[in-house]
Amino acid sequence: MHWASSGLGDRRVFHTGARLAAVGTAVVLSLAVAVTAQAAPHQVPTPAHHHFSAAVSRVGSAGTIPDRVARVEQALQSSGSGLQQAYDTAPLYANHIDGTGLTIATLVAFGDKSAQSYLDQYDADNGLPAATVQTIEPSGAVPACTDPGVNTADCQSWGGETDLDISMIHTLAPGAKILIIATPVSETEGITGFPELMTAMDYTVTNHLADVISMSMGTPEDDFASSAQLHDLDSHFKNATDHGVTVLASSGDDGADGMQLDGSTRWGKPVVSFPADESYVTAVGGTELSLDGNGNRTQADVLWPQSGGGVSHEFGIPAWQQSTASATGAAGRSLPDITMEGTSGTSESSPLMAAIVGLADQSAGHDLGLINPALYAIGPNGTGSGVVDVTSGCNTTASVTGFCAGPGFDIASGWGTIDAAAFVPALVAASTPGSSLRVDVGGSRAGHIRVLAKQ
Repeated sequence: MHWASSGLGDRRVFHTGARLAAVGTAVVLSLAVAVTAQAAPHQVPTPAHHHFSAAVSRVGSAGTIPDRVARVEQALQSSGSGLQQAYDTAPLYANHIDGTGLTIATLVAFGDKSAQSYLDQYDADNGLPAATVQTIEPSGAVPACTDPGVNTADCQSWGGETDLDISMIHTLAPGAKILIIATPVSETEGITGFPELMTAMDYTVTNHLADVISMSMGTPEDDFASSAQLHDLDSHFKNATDHGVTVLASSGDDGADGMQLDGSTRWGKPVVSFPADESYVTAVGGTELSLDGNGNRTQADVLWPQSGGGVSHEFGIPAWQQSTASATGAAGRSLPDITMEGTSGTSESSPLMAAIVGLADQSAGHDLGLINPALYAIGPNGTGSGVVDVTSGCNTTASVTGFCAGPGFDIASGWGTIDAAAFVPALVAASTPGSSLRVDVGGSRAGHIRVLAKQ
């Protein structure tokens, strides 16, 4: 099996009661790939359709724009203003940090040809400012959902996915420009659709058309015909990092399990989702929020039971995960790294986190690129750096024993979730070369993280 091991670095572990403090002396990422004996390609059927969450499929099947908006709003646990309150973005907005000057993109198949009209209606319903939505088609002209040869239901569901994505981006980063990167071929598990997606992503990052890219999609590692087929895609994510573009991806909606290529049969074993497992990608899992009518929490967030998560058998432990892996026992890259609301699927979670990264980019005055080293540097500081622990919930399925959230870093929820007002400045500081962050590691002494380089 092919393993990709990311980075170098001497790392130490501190325990503060039940909280793990994973502190790295150097948060510099480099990807060293070592190829061992590869398993023979397995025979797989041709996939019929993409595996969407029920909420996304319901949005996609709506007949009118008002109905699409209503179905998105029904899938959420709060209004737009409620989500802003839940993630504490108001102090950032008060300082004019709202995503202005930034472009946040969603990379999807097909997109939604009525996206601007949809977002105009969503904004009107939620009291949000107007936003510009642009669609590009770098991999070829995107057909209409009713064109010959197009799976209409699949295409319409991608439209629902697109609408959910742009809603979440605009809700938390209301000043940002939104870019839809649409491809003409559906990603239907396994390799299908990924060549077109990678061509589109390369075009976007090379021409710097976006500062942050969210991918609300994924396929189990095991759905690829071979390890080599999966790792042929690695260079595209490295290219994004090299160009300073942050890429985030949903961790999946099947708990610790995943769908086989036929789209209906579960693997019945622990699997994780690609590209969330990539070392150059920030993996975002899902949580359930308990909020009152104003967006105030009535209890702590819990892991959404269907949130994808586990340990990769294709990617080794990145440098920034060395200490967390030693504590969790993970033998490879674990995911997710962080969680956000995901009751309509982790395809809701990824664009929410992409919006937060956009706010951080604006605050820094430059793109942060790969945020994982900085995220893992500030994670041990907990709420002092806006990292809010998720300590309950499991992603066990009917056939697979999964992982449970607990105090400190865990495989199920990563570092937990975020409080944007504290998280954004902490992430910016940790991403700045030569910066020093105060880290409370318990007891009578405080630790510091010195960031030696920014990727």
